[in-house]
Amino acid sequence: MGFGTIFFIVVAAIVLYQLRSVLGRRTGNERPPFDPYSRPSETQAPAQGNVVTLPSRRVNPDEASVSPYEAIDKVAVPGTPANEGLRRIRDADPSFDVGTFLDGARTAYEMIVTAFADGDRKLLQNLLSPEVYQGFDASIAERERRGERLQSSFVGINEATVTGAEMKEREALVTVRIVSQLISATLRADGTVAEGDPETVVEVIDVWTFARDTRSRDPNWRLVETESED
Repeated sequence: MGFGTIFFIVVAAIVLYQLRSVLGRRTGNERPPFDPYSRPSETQAPAQGNVVTLPSRRVNPDEASVSPYEAIDKVAVPGTPANEGLRRIRDADPSFDVGTFLDGARTAYEMIVTAFADGDRKLLQNLLSPEVYQGFDASIAERERRGERLQSSFVGINEATVTGAEMKEREALVTVRIVSQLISATLRADGTVAEGDPETVVEVIDVWTFARDTRSRDPNWRLVETESED
């Protein structure tokens, strides 16, 4: 065994001894390991020095018993058919959140209106029921047959209100009255206007019904019925 090897063995032994003298001794006063997920023990020693342990906040019984229908009552008057229907949907599907649903309905409305104007059949098939899709597809086909195109600009939604809701067996249906602003005109092949105005913003009121199978893993809703208000 060479001198160099013996030298490194001696150095390692000295280092291990020093570490043990600092870290390896137990005095009986060590704190237990900290567990961030544990609740403080009632027998835990009080804090020392200038550190003060604050008392935990007591939970108000009224705060602990928040109604699962609170969000529903904000968008539909309690006791109305719409409110009762939304409550039944919430009972059938505890994950249902009416605020999230309305946000999704607004987004779906814009997507459907834009896809219809663009003749995007693939997107429409994903958002509409087969029956509603047939009507949209027929309108697009007729427009194409005449050599016309729909020029449309979506301005925004002023209002989206739940006007009806119900459970039919396991299917949830929610009807929404949507007030939007659009710029829309049908143009002939030569660019002349056949219908509408390409520069005027108009208010459009639609009443759309969305449906979803509450037992399905698919979280998406589909448009199953459309109606327009004059």
